[in-house]
Formats: sequence, C-alpha cells, structure tokens
Amino acid sequence: MSSLLKNFVNQVDFDSYQDFRDNFKILTPENFNFAYDVVDRYAKENPEKPALVWCDDSGQEKTFNFADLKKYSDKAANFFKKCGIKKGDTVMLTLKSRYEFWFSILALHKIGAITIPATHMLKAEDIVYRIEKANIKMVVCIGENGVPQSFDEAEENLNSIKLVKAIVGDENREGWLNFKKEIENSSEEFERPQGEENTRNDDIGLVYFSSGTTGLPKMVQHDFTYPLGHIITAKYWQNVCEDGLHYTVADTGWAKAMWGQIYGQWISGSAVFVYDYERFDAGNMLEKAAKYKVTTYCAPPTIYRFLIKEDLSKFDLSSIKYVVTAGEPLNPEVFNKFYELTGLKLMEGFGQTECVVCLANFPWMEPHPGSMGKPSPGYDLELLDKEGNLVDIGEEGELVMNTSQGKPIGLFGGYYLNPEKTSEVWYGDHYHTGDTAWMDEDDYFWFIGRTDDMIKSSGYRIGPFEVESAVISHPSVLECAITGYPDPVRGQVVKATVVLTKGYEASEELKKEIQNHVKSVTAPYKYPRIVEFVEELPKTISGKIRRVEIRSEDQK
Repeated sequence: MSSLLKNFVNQVDFDSYQDFRDNFKILTPENFNFAYDVVDRYAKENPEKPALVWCDDSGQEKTFNFADLKKYSDKAANFFKKCGIKKGDTVMLTLKSRYEFWFSILALHKIGAITIPATHMLKAEDIVYRIEKANIKMVVCIGENGVPQSFDEAEENLNSIKLVKAIVGDENREGWLNFKKEIENSSEEFERPQGEENTRNDDIGLVYFSSGTTGLPKMVQHDFTYPLGHIITAKYWQNVCEDGLHYTVADTGWAKAMWGQIYGQWISGSAVFVYDYERFDAGNMLEKAAKYKVTTYCAPPTIYRFLIKEDLSKFDLSSIKYVVTAGEPLNPEVFNKFYELTGLKLMEGFGQTECVVCLANFPWMEPHPGSMGKPSPGYDLELLDKEGNLVDIGEEGELVMNTSQGKPIGLFGGYYLNPEKTSEVWYGDHYHTGDTAWMDEDDYFWFIGRTDDMIKSSGYRIGPFEVESAVISHPSVLECAITGYPDPVRGQVVKATVVLTKGYEASEELKKEIQNHVKSVTAPYKYPRIVEFVEELPKTISGKIRRVEIRSEDQK
C-alpha cells in the first residue's frame, strides 16, 4: 500500500545530506487541502490503510483506517456547518489526545475554518484571553479535568462574543452540545466546497498560541500548505517508514502534535500511534510502545531522561528502528546512556511553533550529541550579531532565517491579527528566531539559549544550556534551570535552580559538590556561584522552563 509522498516531492530518495539539501523540493498543488488531497484520497485508493492507532489507560483501544477518517470527518464537517461554522471562522479544540481531535481538525480543514488547538490545562483567564484575541466562535473540549467548568467560567467574563460549545463524552451538560450524539446524527456526505468557499494555499488553516516563555502568548498562523512542510519533519528527520507506526509524545494542545501525529506521517505512508494517558509514567509508555510495535519514536529529552532510569530489558522494543528528539536541547549524557541501553542514536532536531523542523541530524549524518544538526532544504539559516553581520565559525549569533528568496513551505505567515508583533521579528528579509547558537567547522549548529536568557558575567557571555548540561550530569540533579543573578561587581553571576533526584537531600555540602563538578566538566568561569534547591521549576503549561519567572523573582 504505497504512500502519496511521490505526488508532493520531486524525488524521494537521496544519497547524502548534501544531495538532499541541494535537490529536494516540495511540489505544491494549487489549492492544496490536506483533508481532501491526502486523507480522502487514501480513503478512495487505499481505504483499509491504517491511519491512527489509539489507546488509553482504561484499556480502550481503537484503530482507524482512512475510510473511517473520511466518514467521521465528513460527519463532523456537517456538524460544524450546522453550528454556523464557515470558512475563516475560528474554532478551539481542547481535546487532549482524544481521537475526536482528528475527526475535528480534518472537518475544519474541509470547511476552510481555522483550527486553534489548546491544552486542557488552561484556566478561565487563559481561555478568555484566547477567545477575545482570536475571536473564537466555537469550542470542542473534553468533559474531564474541570475543562467545561473553565469554559463556562470564562464565558461569564466575555463581553459580546457568543460561544458555541460542544463536549466530548457521554454526559449531557446544560448549555453544551454532545459531540458524540451530534456526530452520530450527522450525514456522511460532505462535498468539497467550490468557488470562493474552496480553500486557497494562502488561507489560514491553523493558529497556535505560543508557549509564552517570555511574555503573553502570540498567535502563530499557518496556511494550508503547512502540512506539506512536515514531509521533511516526518520522512527525513523522524525517518518514518511505509506502513510503520510512528509515536510522537505530545497531546493535541501543542504544535508538536502537528509535527508527529498527522501531516507528514500520513503523507509518507506511516500510521500514527496515540497514547491518551492521564498521568505520565515511563514504564507504561514503554509497555504501550512494545505492545503496539511502534517503529519510530519522538520525544523531548526530558522523556528520555525518565526512560533511561527504567529497566529497559523488561520491554521488547525491537520494533523501534529510529528515535529522534526535539523541544529542548539534548544533554550529551542522555544521548550516551540511551545509546548504551538500546543501540539507538538519538537524532536531534530543532524548530519552533513558527516552522517545521529547520535543523536536524538527518539519516545520512553522524549525530553530534548535543548539536541541533544541519539546515533543512529550503531553509537558509544564518547566525547574525547585534549589528546584523554574519558571525564567524565558532562565534555565537542569533539564529535567523533569510527569506529574501521567498518563504519556505512550513514557515509561518506571521502572528495572527498582529502585524506589529510580526514586524518585530520579521524584517529586512530575515525572520529572527530569538535563539542564540554557534556553528562548528563541520557546519553543525549548536544551541546556546534564548537571546533573552543569555548571562553576562564579568565580560563573559554564558549560555544557560551548556551550564545546565554540566549541572544535570551530576547524579543528584533531576532538573535544572540556569539564570543570571544580579551582582554589583560582576553585573550578573550564574545561578542554578535545582530539583534533586530521589534519595538526595539539599545541603551546603551538596551545593559545593555540584559547583566543583561543574568546574571539572566545563570552563570554571561558568560554574554557578549560587545554587538554590527547589521542589519544582516554574514552567509554561507546555512544560518549558520559565527562566524569566526565576529572574523576576530574584530582582525583587
């Protein structure tokens, strides 16, 4: 059962990274719509081809083929139209990892509406902010975790916006439509709109609220060609295979789900695996990956830190042929330990909510542990100093994307309804990522930190990641955040905020031990002069460390 990949690329196979970089091109059809041109086409040509394998902690499991997805997305499209949703309207989906998310996003693509995925961890004030900023017309959410109550509370604080609400689950709730019942009663027939109602490539199909590590979340908008950009993510970084089963650890509230649970994987012929767990447990995750015979796997480094603490010999992971990581920098000791235990090399990649994978260790490359890798085809990446000049090899600079030759497929079109914010990061034919990095003599890029997170101490510029890697390599440290602490003599000194591994207790002796350890594994001037032990680190709702919160507390 062949994939549709060859319909969207100029060639599939390459001899080397350089061959891939120089010759790979995405072929973009006119008025491309992923739901019709990929999912419905599979449903016509290979209806029984597996698309989605889903399970949860209660023992439920379901497998959907492409014929199923066409049927349920057509039903959902008719339901959304019945609710008044039309092309260009915004709909928020707060569905965790329920399979109804896939019905819904495909349906909204078919209508030409704008999907706004959101995490179930949002509070009422977060919801109000999003509804008002994006002028959201409708929400579909899970019935658990107090989510409907948060939406009801938010609705009481909305001014003139009238919200249509649908709940996924068996219960009936006043003021809410029951998604399951509505879908059951909807027609399976939905025709692709024609004329002005048909989608165009530059129409907005997806808006993500960014994590907000340094401020209020921004609305990142992607057009209808965005799914094609993830061919690079899935086929050439995650290395998914025909009729394989790919598992990316992420719930649907985060952009990572679009990276690993729908677009590029299906285009490339792989099914996706979704484990809808209530609480993360490394052992349970390994058990599911073994049971369902996952073939390719993607998770952030934090997950791998937990996996390597398990007895991996208890699980038959022989089906897993390829593993990748992204979302935060990879500490070399995690790479080395995972390789020692499994024989699999973690292939790191880098991207943002604003783009697809733009830097990666691709299959033809030998990974350099801790390096983001090399640029993806179509992405012209540069490192610039504060004056906008290219930096030399080995020197740090801001990572920017040169778009003078056009916007690569997969790069965002700007911040939704906010041209001012867009112009702050995208000017002079360069999109400024806000990340600082350096490039070695082999053209591998190395992450240093967010530009805002850089520490300036006694004339030195210190990136938090390299110090965090040194601190985490001490056996007592589970998690660590490195920040600059105000100092009247040095300007700033390095501070380590540390969460300890079980079995260790905070003490002055342990502080000194960690400090001496850092001095022994990296340049001594980088060692943390201040070490603070905490129970947990401040994080965004997507799990990213909020160093800005630590800094603001230290400046009080």
